Amino acid sequence: MSTTPSPAGAPDAATAPSRREVRAAAKRRRARRDVLVAVVATIVVLGGLAAVLLTSPGWPNVRETFFDTDQFSKHFPDVLGGFWLDVKLFVIIELGVLVLGLLIAVLRSTRAPVLFPLRLVATVFTDVLRGIPTILLVYLFGFGLPALELTGVPTDPLVCGAIALTLSYSAYVAEVFRSGIDSIHPAQRSAALALGLSESQALRHVVLPQAVRRVVPPLLNDFIALQKDVAIVGILGPQEAFRIAQISAAEQFNYTPLIAAALLYLCVTIPLARLVDYMQHRSRVRQNAGAPA
Repeated sequence: MSTTPSPAGAPDAATAPSRREVRAAAKRRRARRDVLVAVVATIVVLGGLAAVLLTSPGWPNVRETFFDTDQFSKHFPDVLGGFWLDVKLFVIIELGVLVLGLLIAVLRSTRAPVLFPLRLVATVFTDVLRGIPTILLVYLFGFGLPALELTGVPTDPLVCGAIALTLSYSAYVAEVFRSGIDSIHPAQRSAALALGLSESQALRHVVLPQAVRRVVPPLLNDFIALQKDVAIVGILGPQEAFRIAQISAAEQFNYTPLIAAALLYLCVTIPLARLVDYMQHRSRVRQNAGAPA
């Protein structure tokens, strides 16, 4: 039995690439081209900005005032010590915000008539504290609480500032939690009740685990903002990173210590921001795949 030979110059059917291989090769070529374009565009944009900055008439004065290496080396250890106070304060406030924010969200999500007074208090708390600037709350609690001279009321500026930040951010985080609770379909709760769970068990074992998982990215965004706002406590007197940098800058009229403080804040906020991006990407992939979020 004879076989039909391939036309001259045409690839053999056994060795010819399949359609999938052709599409994969085209995809790789397109990816390499996109990377090359992105690299060239980045070099052009960043190089142009650097050229404008470094050739500006005032750049020598800016470099001496903001980027003095001697001032950086001299004040960085002190600023780093103050930043450790920021980190400890941030962790303590964050834990308080998570607990208080979740409690307020649950109260606002309940529909039991007997809990209406608590729901009203939670609503007023959220509306009032979200409407007042955070720095104003820190002033009010930092100077108002000690002025009351009540037994048992904290008078330490650090504690008063932490209370103000906890209350302020709890109002925001409560709304984030509440949006997560509202996003759970009512059928989930009905199914839990049909299986014999009580209202509180359905909330604890069915609704809240899903709701919290859905709002993790916006929660991290709020905590990035909180990590920066911890510096506001410095207006009450505690020697945290920004306050120390401010005092050091005033000694020599050189702002390099402030740059040192900014770099320390970036060391925390940038990894958190990338973590938020990763979690949002993973959530999108899950939704596109049809898996439960």
